[in-house]
Amino acid sequence: MGPKTAAKWLAQYGSLDGIIAHQEQIGGKVGEKLREHIDNAVRNRRLNALVRDLDLGVTLDDLVLTEIDRDAVDRVFGSLELRTVGARVRQLGPGLRRVAPAPGRSAPVQEMPRAIPAVDLAHPTDPRPDGVVAEDPPGDEPQTAPEVPSWAGDAAVLGASLETDGPMVHVGLASSSHAASWTVEASRLAESPLAQWLFSTQTTLVFHDLKAAFHAAWRVGVDITSAAADSMLTWFVADSTRPSYTLESAADLFFAAELAVSDPNQLVPETEPAAPGVRAWFALRLQELLEPQLTEEARSTILHSIELPVSRILATMEHTGAAVDPVALQRLSDEFGQKAAQIAQRAYAVIGHEVNLASPKQLQEVLFGELGLPKTRKLKTGYSTNAEALADLVVKTGNEFPLLLLQHRDQTKLRQMVETLSKAVGPDSRIHTTYVQTGAATGRLSSADPNLQNIPVRTDDGKRIRAAFVAGPGYHDLLTADYSQIEMRIMAHMSRDAGLIEAFRSGEDLHRFVGSRVFGVEPSEVTSAMRSKVKAMSYGLVYGLSAFGLSRQLRIPQREAQDLMASYFRRFGGVRDYLREVVEQARQDGFTTTLFGRRRLFPDLRSSNRVLRDNAERAALNAPIQGTAADIMKMAMIRVSDALRSRGCASRMLLQVHDELIFEVAAGEHEQLEELVVDAMSHAATLDVPLDVHVGFGPDWNTAAH
Repeated sequence: MGPKTAAKWLAQYGSLDGIIAHQEQIGGKVGEKLREHIDNAVRNRRLNALVRDLDLGVTLDDLVLTEIDRDAVDRVFGSLELRTVGARVRQLGPGLRRVAPAPGRSAPVQEMPRAIPAVDLAHPTDPRPDGVVAEDPPGDEPQTAPEVPSWAGDAAVLGASLETDGPMVHVGLASSSHAASWTVEASRLAESPLAQWLFSTQTTLVFHDLKAAFHAAWRVGVDITSAAADSMLTWFVADSTRPSYTLESAADLFFAAELAVSDPNQLVPETEPAAPGVRAWFALRLQELLEPQLTEEARSTILHSIELPVSRILATMEHTGAAVDPVALQRLSDEFGQKAAQIAQRAYAVIGHEVNLASPKQLQEVLFGELGLPKTRKLKTGYSTNAEALADLVVKTGNEFPLLLLQHRDQTKLRQMVETLSKAVGPDSRIHTTYVQTGAATGRLSSADPNLQNIPVRTDDGKRIRAAFVAGPGYHDLLTADYSQIEMRIMAHMSRDAGLIEAFRSGEDLHRFVGSRVFGVEPSEVTSAMRSKVKAMSYGLVYGLSAFGLSRQLRIPQREAQDLMASYFRRFGGVRDYLREVVEQARQDGFTTTLFGRRRLFPDLRSSNRVLRDNAERAALNAPIQGTAADIMKMAMIRVSDALRSRGCASRMLLQVHDELIFEVAAGEHEQLEELVVDAMSHAATLDVPLDVHVGFGPDWNTAAH
């Protein structure tokens, strides 16, 4: 019996008792089923019936919906990370009150009811959510000279949205009570009263993704020079662990509302996207909700002094792009493809037939069936054929086939990488990557479309790819500047380990210095093998490397790895103590903090799932160090940018790759650029050890490397 049948019977007989009284009149199989299970129906009704005679100790008058303290709701549900539930509690309807803001905290603004469709703010005749008034211009014709709304002129903070669509520009503004949208011809935007006010106002404009707004403005010949905020970056600083920071996901997570978005894959989208005014309204609301929740350090230093200034620098770098030699890229693509084909033929010759070298299933049959090699790690689909597994097979068996597989994968990957770069070359013969500020929980920047941070730096083939990045027309050279061992320097500072601090202050080679202490020999007696071992261990400790992991990485017995780590910690006890304290403090706080106040949440440190807990512990070990390195690099970029501008240099910053910055050098500015870059980067932060910067020049990226 389904709900429709039950509803029909209830409508006909009035209640379950009425149905039971007339059960013999109900024919067919459903009647038989009813009579067969009538006892269950009676029992279930008794179980879900409302108890009406229990003394609750309250009257109906006591249960009238009263006022809700929004600040208390924010605190309680925020501390429990139940933001969606908290948002719904704040939207319970009548009885909500506006509480006085706490000292230093902005007053809450009006809430948007659940699932308000975009049209509610796009058409003046539709009901207004909580009194929000839309002032969209009538009709679909673009506005030639839009004026500044009266409610926006004297506002201290407004939400804003700016997007381009071919020859048209879509502009949105919003206060807590008003929202307006305009569509303007790009050629006429700059001369409009709205644009003249918008790009010079003292009002703080809150965008969601300020970097994208910079690009939109530049595409139509204007610039955002007014004070600006970014609700996306505010959200990222508040919680860097989210998988997505889109405005759509923010509307759903914090306000339980659906923000309409059109499908870019449809030629004629079935859904109209949310009006710019709606997007501006949500950006403002998100900013007002999250910024007061930041610590003073996170708000003033991380958000306002680092992330917001860097967003404009990154937009400028993306706009500028990096010059490449397309012919060199094509030559590399052809060469890598030919090498892959040759290696494939050699692999086929070993086993006597062709096989799909990209098929794990076929490779399993060859490796563990035909060749009878030792089985690797068990998977749901068989046995692992990843790079680590193949490398182990090479060491254990000396068989040529897994070795050729690794070589084939390397060449195929290199060819795909070069082809991706070639497709990204613009009409200006430059590659314009996109930097993602919210892509890594540690705060590090990531690169996309194409990713310029995954080009191998130490292999000969990787260096040849970098050699295709050249100084563009009008520039003489490239300059590369990178931090030397920045994470280990931060480790020395944060652990206060006297031995590590001495190593960096002495100017001695770090790994040779550490090797002499660990192995009890003079620095001059440290062999290359000793140096490699302590280097692997020093960096591995930052990432939670265990003795088992160290033994696998160095291919030494686990006992030797344990002894090596024990010797290391005897000489550098401050490092051991620091690593222990980091995890324990993070377990108590629920987050880690960089030197400058950037937080990373770690709720899984208290998880009952051991796998999740162990992964969180390993991540918590390096989060303060990696995050501090990210902060320092961004501060360095700001200092360099300011120095270039103040000195009127024609040289410009092109790329940021891990701990490295790449510049295009104007003629006659080599010495000046080197001086200001080294000064800015080495003084970006004050640590107990010096920040060492290495600089190189050359006509291409590889030659400029040092």
